[in-house]
Amino acid sequence: MSLVTWQDLCIDAVDVGVESQFWAAVSGLEVADGEAPARLAGPTPRHSLWVNPVDRPHRVKNRVHLDVDCASVEELVGLGATVLAPAEETGLGWTVMADPEGNEFCAFVRGPEQLPAYRIHGIGIDCGDHELVARWWGGLFGAEPTYLAEHDCWTLTGVAVDERMTLDFAPVPEPRTEPNRVHWDVVGRVDDLLARGATRLWDQPHWTVLADPEGNEFCVFPPPAAAAPSGLA
Repeated sequence: MSLVTWQDLCIDAVDVGVESQFWAAVSGLEVADGEAPARLAGPTPRHSLWVNPVDRPHRVKNRVHLDVDCASVEELVGLGATVLAPAEETGLGWTVMADPEGNEFCAFVRGPEQLPAYRIHGIGIDCGDHELVARWWGGLFGAEPTYLAEHDCWTLTGVAVDERMTLDFAPVPEPRTEPNRVHWDVVGRVDDLLARGATRLWDQPHWTVLADPEGNEFCVFPPPAAAAPSGLA
């Protein structure tokens, strides 16, 4: 049984307008509301991506990043992205890039027949203990994580925006030092999550900000009967 269901994605931005236009073009979403916070909309509410105003710039490597499909790396550069680690140099199946504010993301080049309308296909989460965090989130979503030995990561499938999107938990040696600039929101009951080991950070009028066992922030909205309109912390 799941304790939470997926609600939406969120990205922090100093310049909400620039980031909204960039991520709308990259993801295949549309800017439905350009005010701060801005909302990028897709075919269902679960596809929504909120761009939230913050006053802190990108300073350290993101511990949560997005994986996207694209027609070419050059296309993304033309939209304002920067290449950090080309696939040709790393030998990996993706190019590491940064958005206009320095947020890292991974770009996977696809042929025309493989390029979907919605182009975010994964979320990468850096972890000190990747199995622990993957199993914790799997327990909340009611899904069993799978270990991918070739990438040394644990992955959850079918719990996020659509059946294709994965949550991929990878080990890193460095500790977490900054609030995440990318997070997801869920629908659930705060008390259930606190009982499972979440930490309460602060309360907003319509949602509560919690952290998972490694400090990754996420927002919890009450179930639909008592829910208010979505917003971001």
